[in-house]
Amino acid sequence: MLDIVESLGAFLKSRRDRVTPAEIGLRTYGTARRVPGLRREELAQLAGVSAGYYTRLEQGQVETASEQVLNALARVLQLDEIERVHLHNLARQPSDPGLSEPRRETPHPRVLTLLESLDEATPAIVLGRRGDVLAWNRTGHALIAEHVDFNAPQEPTRRPSIPRMFFLDPLTRDMYRNWDELARVHVAYLRLTAGRFPTDARLAELIGELTMRSNDFAMMWAAGEVSDCTVGTMHLQHPTVGAASVDYQVWLQPESPDHRLEIYTPNDSSSADALRILMHQGRTETAQDSVPARQD
Repeated sequence: MLDIVESLGAFLKSRRDRVTPAEIGLRTYGTARRVPGLRREELAQLAGVSAGYYTRLEQGQVETASEQVLNALARVLQLDEIERVHLHNLARQPSDPGLSEPRRETPHPRVLTLLESLDEATPAIVLGRRGDVLAWNRTGHALIAEHVDFNAPQEPTRRPSIPRMFFLDPLTRDMYRNWDELARVHVAYLRLTAGRFPTDARLAELIGELTMRSNDFAMMWAAGEVSDCTVGTMHLQHPTVGAASVDYQVWLQPESPDHRLEIYTPNDSSSADALRILMHQGRTETAQDSVPARQD
């Protein structure tokens, strides 16, 4: 089974490789260097730990590392906030966590009530920890995946997977004019999630499938980037409304922190017109669904 997240040592090495001595004011006196970034002993000295201890830490021979040591390493490696979170997640992992079947994801009633309160005026979807669509309103469905059955999220085995659609569905890929940028965000967020849930067998299956079936995903995964996915812009060439640019923002759910309510708003007047078309389309479909079937 594929390892769904790198080890603490692999993450430290990848970040050590990208920090040059000049960036942190370390003089090298013109000597030839065989590593692209910091040497182990240089990082250890700057972080205030022994070279032997750091070497054992990077080689996975240390069971635990204190928060003080991790914070010192993060400071020298110039990690951002999300990378620091990922570093601490990796440090808390057991040496051989194993995989287990996760519980079925169910959206909390409060987030479903909030989704319903948005009506069709604001496109929105509810995402699970692995990027599965747990629920959406009509406008969110029409904006993101109108070629997918609207009722699919109601059945756990049929729930649309945004990562799978992004990398394996040509219709989805063709819709995003900034696909490469958004794809890298998806991969970096999956890495962050894998650090939080190293035993999730379904997450391992997803990452393994995408690695095997998509060269783009495999390349982006190998780059080792990690980030959160909270705000951004999607530039679309939508099959129904044409060119549109929408901003997305994520609302985290206190009762179910693994789940995210993602809403979309237009960032120019023509995109606002496009969303209004999808909104009216969604309201029409909702009205049609509420009409009882005629009894002959």
